[in-house]
Amino acid sequence: MTGWQARCGPSRRGLLAGAGTLLLPAGAAGRAATAEGPLRIVGPWEISGLEPASSGHFFTGLQVAQTLVDADDTGRLRPGLAAAWQVAEEGLSWRLTLRAGVQFHDGSPLTATSVARALQRAHGRPGLLRLAPLTAVDPEGPLQLRLRLSRPFALLPALLAHPSTLVLAPASLGAGGGVERIIGTGPYRVAALAAPQRVQVQAADPASPWPVRRAHYLQASRAETRALMAEAGQADLAIGLDPASLARLRGHPAVRVLQVMLPRTLILKPHCGHRWLADLRARQALSLALDRAGIAAGLLRDPTLAAGQLLPPLLKDWHQPALPALRHDPGQARALWAQLGWRPGPDGILQRGQERLRLTLRTFPDRPELPLVAAAVQEQLRLTGVDCRVLVGNASELPLRHRDGSLELSLAARHYALVPDPLGTLLQDFGPEGGDWGALGWHSPALQQALDALSRGKGDAARWRRQAVTALHEGLPVIPLAWYRHSVAVPPALAGLSLDPLERSWRLTEMAWPRPVVS
Repeated sequence: MTGWQARCGPSRRGLLAGAGTLLLPAGAAGRAATAEGPLRIVGPWEISGLEPASSGHFFTGLQVAQTLVDADDTGRLRPGLAAAWQVAEEGLSWRLTLRAGVQFHDGSPLTATSVARALQRAHGRPGLLRLAPLTAVDPEGPLQLRLRLSRPFALLPALLAHPSTLVLAPASLGAGGGVERIIGTGPYRVAALAAPQRVQVQAADPASPWPVRRAHYLQASRAETRALMAEAGQADLAIGLDPASLARLRGHPAVRVLQVMLPRTLILKPHCGHRWLADLRARQALSLALDRAGIAAGLLRDPTLAAGQLLPPLLKDWHQPALPALRHDPGQARALWAQLGWRPGPDGILQRGQERLRLTLRTFPDRPELPLVAAAVQEQLRLTGVDCRVLVGNASELPLRHRDGSLELSLAARHYALVPDPLGTLLQDFGPEGGDWGALGWHSPALQQALDALSRGKGDAARWRRQAVTALHEGLPVIPLAWYRHSVAVPPALAGLSLDPLERSWRLTEMAWPRPVVS
């Protein structure tokens, strides 16, 4: 029995020819939706290898591999491959009991030994599990294992729900210890993979009841391409759509648009150690320059998405309604720059001595709204005297420039509940060393005190969450711009589809095509 059984610009023609037909066999473009062919998914993300830390979300999304702990739409933890977990009274060890009768796709059984090896490997590699102070992972019988810690760490079960901790069969690893095949426990198995652009999956068990028997994923970087593929009947799930395409698709008779709020925030990240940005007043000036309401209404076409603080109302335990909302005040922004010694030059750009206030903002097109918002930020900063150059490149460039310190400003969309408890992402982004998508050159003792207390599971959690959010709100290591609404275009006939607000799964097993009428 498998784990799922145990768990119940260019022209339109050019865009379609360049991407859409890659997803389909010859002559299949624009086919009518039926249960005979594969479910065709097109999205913006490349498959950047087989390591769970980099591509685990693909294989949990396609329901090929599973994690020990799962979560519902609200982030509440529930059993995954682990049927139960208990913490010892002193908080220094956790005991996990695995589900019985689970098999990997190669027929090998899920055992405490195989899970222990997978966790040991994940903890020794880049990924969120490294946040846990694990000292040992020991099997204690065929289906039980004990995780030992150097200090209490209440977040451990939530980390075991992150895609980087998915459990693969021992045969997935090559002789050198790297992942060479994805052999999971989910309702689908990998049938073909051509990284970085394509992956095909099919039902792991021929007798399984799922109406969707096969699914193909294609990476298409341009949002316009994905929208056109949905219109032309070349994609059944078109993920990540720009606002202009969304407006057009809503009136298309062959397309249905689904949306869900995500715990994701568009953030402007400054290098807080930069000689011009280290002073809090400089970051406040950047924040005051931003017209969040204008960006939300004009570019994202949804005024409710303007972000008054970092974490959206969807994260009810973390969102703090009492905090004063971040505001737009260009005059106050210019006054703060003046306090720091900057004066307008002949063209209105601020100067201090022989220096001109010129910063480079980097972003990427994987999420279609980012280049549009970057252009708006560029203009809004210019109106307060900041010469901002925008460079649109690869998403991988931002972490690299974070690490070498050459990043000045970046614009990205950060999901704060990839670990069901946002504490996991906050620890990764705002720990003592900062994080690739979090603080650069910034440290807050108040924040660290709150995150440490929350990770230990001690004291008044609401008080510590309030302290953490307030420290981020006041220190501005990242500057919130807008909250996020996720959009997918599908054919009207595709039934059973629901969007996962935590983006853990594309829920293929819940979808179905209408059965043909037999006369």
